[in-house]
Amino acid sequence: MHKAPLKDAAGLEIMGVGLHWNDVEIGDRFRTLGRTITEADITQFVGAVGMVEEMFTNVEYIREVSVIGDRPVPGSLVLCMAEGLLMQSTMQRTGMAFLEADVKVHKPTTAGDTIHVECEVVEARSTSKPDRGLLRTSNKVLNQRGEVVLTYNPLRMVKTRPSV
Repeated sequence: MHKAPLKDAAGLEIMGVGLHWNDVEIGDRFRTLGRTITEADITQFVGAVGMVEEMFTNVEYIREVSVIGDRPVPGSLVLCMAEGLLMQSTMQRTGMAFLEADVKVHKPTTAGDTIHVECEVVEARSTSKPDRGLLRTSNKVLNQRGEVVLTYNPLRMVKTRPSV
């Protein structure tokens, strides 16, 4: 990855700025930090979005009926957590729009699992507007056992690194 530092008006480097589409090349790979998904995360998410199916809200039902055996994490929450991990490390001040993605859940994620995201750049190109480009990555979400639990391939509109 080719990332020159951005500086403020006083010439100080701004830390934590995300990647611009022209910072990367096809084939570049990276991974995020990890995050443990807690019972509280599940409760807050299903309450906020209204996903109050008993599989996510009734621990007794889960114990008696679930083939998973533990409290499952909604696949949409796994995706949102993965996006949060990426926001923190790659898109601050550079991401403009999440345009599309194909998403596939491969294995269940349960309360207490720790996930991280492994990304590979598969597309990086300019658009008709010089201040932005398109960036697609192939993302694998893995749990603490190294198992792929979810994959997706977001296409994002991302800012162009300004010329100095």
